[in-house]
Amino acid sequence: MTPTIVLFDLDGTLVSCGGAGRRAIARAFGALHDRPDACDAFSFDGMTDQTIARQGLTAIGVTAHDERIGALLARYLEALREELGQLPEARYVVHAGAREAVAAATARGFAVGLGTGNVREGARLKLQRADLVEAFAFGGFGDDAEARPELVLRGAQRGAAHLGVPLARARVLVVGDTTRDVHAAQAIGAACLAVATGGTPLEALRAAGATWAFSSLAAPGALEALLG
Repeated sequence: MTPTIVLFDLDGTLVSCGGAGRRAIARAFGALHDRPDACDAFSFDGMTDQTIARQGLTAIGVTAHDERIGALLARYLEALREELGQLPEARYVVHAGAREAVAAATARGFAVGLGTGNVREGARLKLQRADLVEAFAFGGFGDDAEARPELVLRGAQRGAAHLGVPLARARVLVVGDTTRDVHAAQAIGAACLAVATGGTPLEALRAAGATWAFSSLAAPGALEALLG
């Protein structure tokens, strides 16, 4: 069997957190810059946390240097803990087929990790509520790199190390819900299984060049595509 690395995106692919992340970043901008509206004009879909912070700072006319981005993300994590802690159960969603897909890939002997724009601690907080943190032995995160292809590559490298094989010998599959996930997979020569659970239409995912596109990870054929 070909050594296989599967990198799951988080928001919109595995879980959705009822807008907790957006509210937390708004609180961070409000606390540090008195501008909770800094990110109101753009979607976060497929963006890394660093890029969200940078774009928000730019939108309010503040120079987006690393120290300011770091301070914003630290305050964001504080707010995210609170937002997730008070989020009603009905607004925290584990997407259809997500648990089953992760479990099946693990049982097949694949290296199963994350490929997410969330910083590592943000990813842990979001997955903790679903008891999914321990399902992922490694990952590429938003604090590894700001550009999504770079963090996905870092995740793939960690997956290869987990398997004990050179990355060039491994099959890499990125599972995500946005066209940015598709493009990141393409950039590192990986396949992409795209799902429409995050709001991006199936047609857009297919047009972006996803290897496979399904309504969800529970859709007919999705698990078969994942397992190869």
